[in-house]
Order: sequence, then C-alpha cells, then structure tokens
Amino acid sequence: MADLPVAAVVCAFVGAVLFAVSAVAQQRAAAAVPEGEALLARLVRSPRWWAGIIGDAGGFGFQVTALALGSVLVVQPILVSALVFALPLAAHYSGRRVTPTMWAQALALSAALAVFLVVGDPTEGVTDAPWQRWIGPLGLLSAVIAAAVAVAVTARAPALRALLLGTAAGLLFGIAAALTEHVTELFGRGAGPVLTSWQPYALAASGIVGLYLQQRGYQVGPLSASLPAFTVAEPLGAAFLGMTVLGERLRSGPVGTTFVLVAVAVMAVEAVRLSRAQAVR
Repeated sequence: MADLPVAAVVCAFVGAVLFAVSAVAQQRAAAAVPEGEALLARLVRSPRWWAGIIGDAGGFGFQVTALALGSVLVVQPILVSALVFALPLAAHYSGRRVTPTMWAQALALSAALAVFLVVGDPTEGVTDAPWQRWIGPLGLLSAVIAAAVAVAVTARAPALRALLLGTAAGLLFGIAAALTEHVTELFGRGAGPVLTSWQPYALAASGIVGLYLQQRGYQVGPLSASLPAFTVAEPLGAAFLGMTVLGERLRSGPVGTTFVLVAVAVMAVEAVRLSRAQAVR
C-alpha cells in the first residue's frame, strides 16, 4: 500500500469528475438552443457552456498531473469513469432515472475502454509521416465521419442522431490527437514551418468541426447517447491512425491483442445499447 500513488489516484478522480460535470454542463447548454438557430453563436453567450469548457480544461490539467505522478495502468481506468459519473448527473437534471441495466452497460463500456487503453498500450511510433501515407487512412475516417453525419441529418430518433454525431465528433478529435505531437514540434521550429505545413490546418479544422458536432450531439439527444459514442470513438480514431500511419504497434502480444479486440467489440455494443435504452424511454 505504501507504493500506491495516492496523489495520482486523487488527481485522476478529480479529473474524471471535472470531465463528467463539464459534459453535463455543455449538454444542458446545447440542449437549450432550439434546432435551426446558430448553435455556436448561442453557446458562446452561455455562461453554463463556458463553465463546461473551463471544466474540461481543468480536467485535462488533472489528467496530465495524474499521468506525471502515476502509471497509465492506475490513471486511465479512473479517468474513463467520467462516463459513469456523468450518467447520474445528466439523469438528475433531465428528470430521468438511470436503470440498473444502464448502470451495467456504462460500467461494462468503461471497463472495456480501460482494457483497450491499458492493455493495448501501443509502442511509440514516429511523430510524422509522408503525406502520401495519410491519404488512405484519413480518407477512410473522413468517409465514416461523413456517412455518420449524413445519417444523423436524416434520422428522426434523437438518441440515434446523438449517437452518430458523438461518433463523428470523437473520430475528429482522434484525428486531432494523432496530429498534435507533430504540430507541437512544428511550433518549436518557428512560424515558418507552422504556416507552410498542412498538419496545423488539419488539426485546427478537425478540432473545430469536432467541437461543433459534439455540441450538436449534445443538442439533439440525451448525454447517455452521445457521450459514450464520443468516448469510444476518440481513442479508436487516434489508435487507427497511430497504427496505419505513424508506425505504432500494440505491446500486448497475441493474448493481450485478443483482449483488446474483445474490448473494442464490447465498447461498440454497449455504446449502441445505451443509446437504444434512451430511445425507448
């Protein structure tokens, strides 16, 4: 017990709670904007929405601190519990009840995501790759994102629309995550490389569009439909680009890789089941 990184555990729990509260605040602010009105223009005038954005920044700060103080094995499973914290908060403010089945689904999704993050633990790859290597994987992710948005636009069920928009937003944030390290290196070289490279523009575009789609998902449906999808899609999108473009490989070996694949399947299934549980309520 003496070796237990208590400070890392505390920081991770604080970060998870901040992420949960921030998601609820942003969803409540977005849901208050009638469809057809300029969403982001209304949100930037909402103190509740800004409180959510600031909470996200605080959660990220605690996440970084926790990872600096403790191992990924300890910190990441706690951080993904933000989903479990967010469900009762969202239910309280919406007047809905979180059923035992929904609790079980949320816990299963969180556990599967923790397995994916910890057991998968990819090796370090390169921070950049020739643009030709990006074309295929980025094109595939872009097609999935476009298809999700297209179906969301025509779908009538709020929970399905929120699920699809959350998925699209998560994949876009995954793209941004895959580009971040190299863009940080470019800023260290000065303004010239930043302005003449395509990665900073792609990072900015994926972040801005991802933020918009995330808020749209919050606007059109319950948090329990959009947040699980977003939570799953972001690391999957980043991992896909890491392995197909940046040369990352799983450290897990054959047995561990099997657990990772099962975890991915569980995440996808439970995210959909949470969304469907809201659709029938």
